[in-house]
Amino acid sequence: MKQQKVIVFLPAFNEEESIAQVIHKIPRNFDPRVKVEVLVINDGSNDRTVDQAWLAGADYVHTSDKNHGLGAAVRKGLELCVLNGADIGVMIDADNEYPAEQIPELVKPILMGTADYVMGSRFKGTIKGMKWNRRIGNYCFTLLQALLLRKWIYDGQSGMRAFSRLAMEEAEIVHDYNYAQVVTLNLIRKGFRMKEIPIRYQVRKTGESFIKFRSYMTSVLPAILKEMRRPVKKVIHNKTTSSLSIRGIQTLDNKGD
Repeated sequence: MKQQKVIVFLPAFNEEESIAQVIHKIPRNFDPRVKVEVLVINDGSNDRTVDQAWLAGADYVHTSDKNHGLGAAVRKGLELCVLNGADIGVMIDADNEYPAEQIPELVKPILMGTADYVMGSRFKGTIKGMKWNRRIGNYCFTLLQALLLRKWIYDGQSGMRAFSRLAMEEAEIVHDYNYAQVVTLNLIRKGFRMKEIPIRYQVRKTGESFIKFRSYMTSVLPAILKEMRRPVKKVIHNKTTSSLSIRGIQTLDNKGD
């Protein structure tokens, strides 16, 4: 059976203190039917992010000449995953807030052919230590997405997501500042099957979040409105995404026992 390629991409801006730790935690050999590679999207960092990424074992590093924004970095990550032959793309923040060791759980629904787009949900898992203002903002934006899509969502701002190849090819991110809401709105409106799995969250210990309340509100809300006003074509699936056999998934499960 053909080996499935998973490319894990990390958008990064001045994450020299944490990026190596995240890369080291990415499981490379969780199943012989899956090949894992690591791609870093260096969004104009002016520290040693790139050096630390190479030293930690990144397979690819793409560097932008200036900081374009998280949305632009994720858009480039999806594009490069497709160009480098990924069957599945996994996006994870480079700040070590998200559990890279849970990537096998994140990609499993896509490998099994039961989902096209998987989000790691802190609100189905653990959110201990999350600041109250971020928690309230997350609740509000997630509720807005759920209302617009008429579909229940637990964690619409998660920084850990997996995409099938077709989802990567079809995903459109209309905003450079952020991607979290618009890509979900875009993919679900196109008919892609979304699933959320519980993940463990830990508070950022190094660096500084790009999120500033005022700029987030004034940038993200117009982006949501822009996305919802755009007509999209429904993507019709004649076959499921590339997947391992049920026997292969059982083997993966047994390895974790």
